[in-house]
Amino acid sequence: MAPNSKPPVVKIMDYGKFKYEANQKEKEARRNQANTVLKEVRFRLKIEAHDYTTKLKRAEGFLKAGDKVKAMILFRGREQSRPEQGVRLLRKFAEDVAELGTVESNPTIDGRNMVMIVAPLKSKSEAKQEQNAVRDAKKRAARDAKHESDAPAAAGAE
Repeated sequence: MAPNSKPPVVKIMDYGKFKYEANQKEKEARRNQANTVLKEVRFRLKIEAHDYTTKLKRAEGFLKAGDKVKAMILFRGREQSRPEQGVRLLRKFAEDVAELGTVESNPTIDGRNMVMIVAPLKSKSEAKQEQNAVRDAKKRAARDAKHESDAPAAAGAE
């Protein structure tokens, strides 16, 4: 602990316990490690408002989970002559998901498609830890509620 002090100070410890705790920390780090995945949301240039909100919610779910979102507009026929409308739609999409993610690559035309990538603000591991914390809190609340409902029945039996 402090080898330079007079007399030297040491800590006696159980080496097996030390190895076990180190293994547990390593396992926990591996469990929380996660790779970001590129999820795709496809639009058409002429998309109805309800369809747009449905796709928007899907993309928000991906971003909350810590995944990147690839927003793609599919052009057909004469729609290809109007790429500015595609850019406008993707800009609107970027504004709508601004609180969850940032634009990583601006809209680019790739053949018949226009593509934009949105990266999440939280990393995948942070999102996973947050989900685990929420799940644990719900479990605790359910367990506490169950114990509270059992307590009056036990008190009435006495």
